Amino acid sequence: NLLLKQKLEGQFRFGNIIGKSKKMHEVLELVESVAGSDANILIQGENGTGKELIANAIHYNSKRAKGPFIKINCAAIPKDLIESELFGYKKGAFTGAATDKEGLFEMAEGGSLLLDEIGEMPPYLQTKLLRVLQEREYRPIGSDRIVRVDFRLICATNIDLDAALRDGKLREDLYFRINTITLRVPPLRERTEDIPLLCEHFLEKYRQRHQRNVKSIAPAAYHVLIRHRWPGNVRELENVIERGVLVAKGPEITVNDLPESLRTENATTTEFVIPPHRTLAEIEKIRCTAR
Repeated sequence: NLLLKQKLEGQFRFGNIIGKSKKMHEVLELVESVAGSDANILIQGENGTGKELIANAIHYNSKRAKGPFIKINCAAIPKDLIESELFGYKKGAFTGAATDKEGLFEMAEGGSLLLDEIGEMPPYLQTKLLRVLQEREYRPIGSDRIVRVDFRLICATNIDLDAALRDGKLREDLYFRINTITLRVPPLRERTEDIPLLCEHFLEKYRQRHQRNVKSIAPAAYHVLIRHRWPGNVRELENVIERGVLVAKGPEITVNDLPESLRTENATTTEFVIPPHRTLAEIEKIRCTAR
């Protein structure tokens, strides 16, 4: 457990978050400045932009880094089960409660709690969450026992919370409670200068994982990657590079190793000659030309 914790702490240092673009630099500067505080953090961004990675960096660079980091995705759990996951329950509290269950609030004691997709939390549960944040205590379902809480709350969402407020899907008082600090993670299309760095990182990651002798990406393939809009953001790029590593027939990923959807999209664009060398400086020139 100690070895795993040390590995995680090293993995989530600020320097290990890949990005040299101005927008990512601004995000990381803010992350670094607030990580050491106990303020509630709201991370906003599209799917695949790396919100959880940012949350990890916040926790593992905070004074709570030695404590647990508990995560729950509010969109991935049936809404009628989220309450029992968060609050826990006493044996016999409801049908199926065969034993006592510790809630995530209690499990996060001394550490951090990530509520991913907070916008999907049912309104009635938002009220209960707000009370926990205000009173710093709660009762497990079916129990008279009062449990004091001590955790740092980090929330993440891919939806427009201002719209959720207008539509009555999010409590205004909860919104102001959870977003003491708001971090917006930019989509990949707004930080295209980071694509070469990310490509090199994922290439090395998956050539080692799959033990493949793929060492580079062809300039023409880079051209396709840089022009793509990346609706799935960094997660989509990672999947594309892993696929390329697996299907490449030689030492480099070529255009033919990219998904057909990317190749078809590129066929409708104007072609231009790309220099044969692939230093990051030259790739940056390709990126600027491809805009």
